[in-house]
Amino acid sequence: MAGFADVLCLTVKPQFYDKVIGEIRDVLQLRQIIVTVAPGKTLACLEEALGKGTKIIRTMPNTPAMVKKGMTAICPNEHVTQEELETVRGLFKGFSETEIVAERLMDTVTGISGSSPAYVCLFIEAMADAAVSEGMPRTQAYKFAAQAILGSAQMVLETGIHPGELKDMVCSPGGTTIEAVRVLEEKGFRSAVMEAVKACVRKSRQM
Repeated sequence: MAGFADVLCLTVKPQFYDKVIGEIRDVLQLRQIIVTVAPGKTLACLEEALGKGTKIIRTMPNTPAMVKKGMTAICPNEHVTQEELETVRGLFKGFSETEIVAERLMDTVTGISGSSPAYVCLFIEAMADAAVSEGMPRTQAYKFAAQAILGSAQMVLETGIHPGELKDMVCSPGGTTIEAVRVLEEKGFRSAVMEAVKACVRKSRQM
């Protein structure tokens, strides 16, 4: 079956790549485009495993694709034509935004985009827990927290205003928001996020 597809997506976990590639390699054809979704699997090692001259496109989508709000990094090897690249990009545009990135940035993409929905959900859960502790029903707390993050993200994307400036718009002198920001900074929020992303990138490079 693998030999019939014009575009073949390998969407198994990285630890299963060797087994799957071993099963399909002999039926693959050079006209086919192999799309991978696996951190740490470089274009060079994939071409060595799949065969010289194989058209390969590394991608890193994320789970918001479930609601057609995903973000996907795309990185082709030298055997992929511009037309073929646009074909694959068009497939991903059905459920996510796409950006072409240099391969050296693919691990960084894993840290800031591929894995980050987990960080954001953790933040939503933490805010909701705080609201529940103040008496708000949990369902309502999740809605307020999630909608605030969704709207804030849309402001960043649509206005072009720097995130720091958008933050300052909410922080009135001596007000409630700047007090909350002060506590976040005191607890190392910004540093914790940076270190978490960097740890994710390091792990991706080791895979």
